[in-house]
Amino acid sequence: MISLTSPVKTRAHGWPAGAKLAGLCAATLILFSFTALWFQLAMLAATLILYALPGWQFFKTGMVRLRILWPFMALILIWHVATNDLENGAVIALRMVCAVAIANLVTMTTKLSQMVDVVTWLTTPLRRIGLQTRSLELGIALVIRFIPVLVEKGQMLAQSWRARSAKRLGWRTIIPFAVLALDDAEHVAEALRARGGL
Repeated sequence: MISLTSPVKTRAHGWPAGAKLAGLCAATLILFSFTALWFQLAMLAATLILYALPGWQFFKTGMVRLRILWPFMALILIWHVATNDLENGAVIALRMVCAVAIANLVTMTTKLSQMVDVVTWLTTPLRRIGLQTRSLELGIALVIRFIPVLVEKGQMLAQSWRARSAKRLGWRTIIPFAVLALDDAEHVAEALRARGGL
């Protein structure tokens, strides 16, 4: 999941988070159950229609969030062209795009608090046998919240590099990106400690 809740309100915003997550699981299972290229193309078309139904702004926001997948798609296709297995590579790339796009739809139409409520409900059996699940619930919430934040900071770092250097963006940005991530983690840890920790 690579997006936060969309500001554009849709009908899906009112659907139960548990139902949407169950639908996401079912859609992912269906995607991985079929290997035909035509089926993956049909699933991609259906996913694009789902993005387009709420309007142009929602569609545009969703597509921008999915740009991060292009380098992975390129690597998959290049490798399968080199191994003379382009059709299988196309199936894998389309499957990846559809799975992430559907997951992105769920997060765009579901509040973080609703996601946490679902996780809390799912971990109820663990609490009944005496296990503490608060750390797990908080960890999942932080992952959902910070993936898009880190993606945005990575994009800003890349723009800064291009503005200051004619060289191609390379491994040199890994260290400053890691420092940014650690800095965010430290701020979150301090905020948690200030509120009593776990």
